[in-house]
Amino acid sequence: MPDLSHFWQRFVLGTALVFGLAVGIGATVFAYSNTAPVSLGWSVFHISGVPLWAVVLVPLGVLLVAGTLFHWWNSFHHFTEHMRHRHRVRELEAEVTSLRKHLDELLQMPGHSETASGPIAEPEPEPLPALPEAVTSNGEEREAKKSSKVVEPVAVTANGSGEDASESETDTVPEIAPTAGS
Repeated sequence: MPDLSHFWQRFVLGTALVFGLAVGIGATVFAYSNTAPVSLGWSVFHISGVPLWAVVLVPLGVLLVAGTLFHWWNSFHHFTEHMRHRHRVRELEAEVTSLRKHLDELLQMPGHSETASGPIAEPEPEPLPALPEAVTSNGEEREAKKSSKVVEPVAVTANGSGEDASESETDTVPEIAPTAGS
């Protein structure tokens, strides 16, 4: 469903214009029809010789001017609040940008920010060591033994130090080649 708020606002403004024109025409007709002077009295204040149209239209005009000034003041207040919030949003966006840059520098993410000295180079992973050759079958053990290294078993103790199998009476664990992450 389309958003009709824009059309509704135009309708309300158009209706207010037509109503204002009707009030203005009615006030003009009333002013030219009632030109006789009247006497006004309120408590101790007395005014005589005031045209009847002025008795009705001057308070109405004062009311319209006061309403217009109030509306302008209220709109000015909303405008200043809008500008203050807009300024604050810009400050917060700049802060977010600087925090992201700082975080990228701390995490060393070269795709997101560049340092003053240039792009950050990623360290190359160390090459994996050669694994021992697989055991052959069908009588080819002699050729395989000539080309392969002899790996001595190592026992691992509770403190993590390795000892030769001949010196230790614990179970032996075969040597495992280190991985890239260790």
